[in-house]
Amino acid sequence: MKKCWMFALTCLLVSMTGCNCQAEESLVLSLTAESTQLVEDGFNQKNGAWQSYSGLWDFSGDRLTQTSTSDYSPVILRRDHQFSDLDLSVEFKPISGRIDASGGVIFRALDHENYYVVRANSLENNFRLYTVKNGVRRQIASARTSPPTLGQFHQIRIVAIGATIQAYLNGKLLLNHHDNTFVRGFVGLWTKADSVTEFDQFKVVGVE
Repeated sequence: MKKCWMFALTCLLVSMTGCNCQAEESLVLSLTAESTQLVEDGFNQKNGAWQSYSGLWDFSGDRLTQTSTSDYSPVILRRDHQFSDLDLSVEFKPISGRIDASGGVIFRALDHENYYVVRANSLENNFRLYTVKNGVRRQIASARTSPPTLGQFHQIRIVAIGATIQAYLNGKLLLNHHDNTFVRGFVGLWTKADSVTEFDQFKVVGVE
């Protein structure tokens, strides 16, 4: 039976207090069962689908922890599925860092040097979306927010449908941006500089 899919954009009014983006609607990704691919990982054990390219990624204690403090931007990708439109979320706990104390989510990655990343940083009052092309990172959207507290879990969520990318921090929609640099690819996780960060409850649903 031929697979088919349907996308519905359900508009919900949300508060955008403190956000520098213009849109006031939240995207909801709606898929038929046949088109949906679900990936969930609580990091209870090491999964061979994850491939690290930089940093030190430790699967232990029911967490995935990035512990290197000397890599510029540690990257780990989940290589078993590629997604176009998706709804992705992860919990992250920034543990330490003097230069950076960040956690980030990668999506639509062609490889470890070409992808989108959304990151939050406990040392800065902003939430940002970047493109990374041939290893060069460029900011394409930013919003002011309270810095995530060190030693506590926070959630990043990404909803990307076509060229529209929306990013949430702790359930609040902060970024609404349109960009078509990357249209499909792998998902993954990211930190920066001397950040030591734990990740948990990784979940993706989307079109493979």
